Amino acid sequence: MNPAPRRQLKILALEPYYGGSHQAFLDGWRGRSRHDWTVLTLPARKWKWRMRHAAVTFAEQLNCHTDSNCRWDVLFCSDMLNLAELKGLARAASQLPSVVYFHENQLFYPVRKEDPRDIHFGFINMTTALAATEVWFNSAFHRDSFLEALEKLLRQMPDHQNLQAVESIRSKSAVHPPGIDEFAPRGAREGGPIRILWAARWEHDKNPEAFFEAVRTLRRENLDFRLSVIGQHFRDRPEVFSQARRELQGQIDHWGYQTGREQYESVLLRADVFISTARQEFFGLSAAEAVAAGAYPLLPERLAYPEVLQLASRPKMQQFFYDGGPGQLAAKLINLAKTLQQGGDMWAGDPNRARRAVEKFFWARVAGELDSALERAALQVG
Repeated sequence: MNPAPRRQLKILALEPYYGGSHQAFLDGWRGRSRHDWTVLTLPARKWKWRMRHAAVTFAEQLNCHTDSNCRWDVLFCSDMLNLAELKGLARAASQLPSVVYFHENQLFYPVRKEDPRDIHFGFINMTTALAATEVWFNSAFHRDSFLEALEKLLRQMPDHQNLQAVESIRSKSAVHPPGIDEFAPRGAREGGPIRILWAARWEHDKNPEAFFEAVRTLRRENLDFRLSVIGQHFRDRPEVFSQARRELQGQIDHWGYQTGREQYESVLLRADVFISTARQEFFGLSAAEAVAAGAYPLLPERLAYPEVLQLASRPKMQQFFYDGGPGQLAAKLINLAKTLQQGGDMWAGDPNRARRAVEKFFWARVAGELDSALERAALQVG
């Protein structure tokens, strides 16, 4: 007897911040999905304004949909949307089962010392999660840190602390990591000095100061290297980038945002070592992609990174972690640089050791898992 065919859903997807990892996730999934998607997006600019106005803007657009064919089975959105507000404003969305995907959150996020945290955005995250049928996080680390931070915030309230909200959100939460593209295994390494890659947003929470401090240590050791520093950046960026570019000009291969996917992948495929110094990372998409492309990762042993590389169940992954400080990072980097300089093998004969840990994130597998999870969510009452 043949199995019953899977149901094809009509999905309404709303993304207020269509750029970076949000765009990569949405495009990667719907491009491989078996479902029918209607997607409304807003440009990835001014995230605070997006969180404030996106629900009103999307509601206006949805209320203009009078076509009888505009009937959806489920609503999917990211954490940048005030879902509770949208459901109150948009007739088309009010009764739909809804899933919110948390790429990040505004409660567990390092701020500059001079910048007080605006807890209003954290409350938007909370009410969005409460209004959703299901709440998806990109890692267990993200889920747990969000719920812990939410409980801490609510306990600060003078009364009506609503602590039951934490358990309500926990009970409908699930972990669904994003997908990544699959890369063909690398061939023989090109000659030359070690090629170092740092790929992250050019902002304070990615801790670029620690990265450049470690790189300067290589220079003091008179070790040759090539450097690629890429990632999204904005008008207001840490001064350390300008200073480092002047200082390291002779060693730079790539600098700044790679506008095309082909350019970005080319940098990944040539990198020997991928480095993160992040103080905030809820999944680590660029790290997972670099590992899939064959780069040797050096990651701080914190945040979501041990989960992504499955450190708890794969003890041999320990070699890819450091204590989070520039001193140990520099020591490991120096050792790898000397190994390559002397014609040795960084991987000790197993170049796919790290790659095997991220194969479960390949889109060929993840897209189907997300489709099935959304089908289950659509069966629930909105």
